[in-house]
Amino acid sequence: MEKKSSPAATPAKPTGLAYLAGRLDHVLNQRLRESLAPYGLSVPQYTALSVFRAYGSLSNAQLATRTMISPQSANEMVKQMEGKGWIERRPDPAHGRIIQISLTASGEEVLRDCDALVVEVENIMTAGLGKEERAQLQAQLRAAVHALSVQGL
Repeated sequence: MEKKSSPAATPAKPTGLAYLAGRLDHVLNQRLRESLAPYGLSVPQYTALSVFRAYGSLSNAQLATRTMISPQSANEMVKQMEGKGWIERRPDPAHGRIIQISLTASGEEVLRDCDALVVEVENIMTAGLGKEERAQLQAQLRAAVHALSVQGL
């Protein structure tokens, strides 16, 4: 007599793209937190410093948007990073009420040190991929982000 397994005994693992993207985000953030912790840097702070390097001076609102955190969280993060000497704030010469935030030499140095750690985590994550496959994955992820960004939910 053939024994049937009940659905409760062997639950199916979620396989949807949203689930897998969420799991990747969770595991990647965990590994990045572990890698950056010795430098006293959080993942959002690393992201913020990278954004400053890429875009130059930004306002708090622009920083919040580009680092995917709330303006209030960005403000707290800016205070912490300024206290560590990684960034500096100056009034915008064209608009007195806007404060421009930029990377300092100390911020650039810690960012440069941590870049190698982030690349190491990325290399572990993509170890099973060839150079072309990795480039395709990056392009596909960028396209997915763009599609959801312009679609507006």
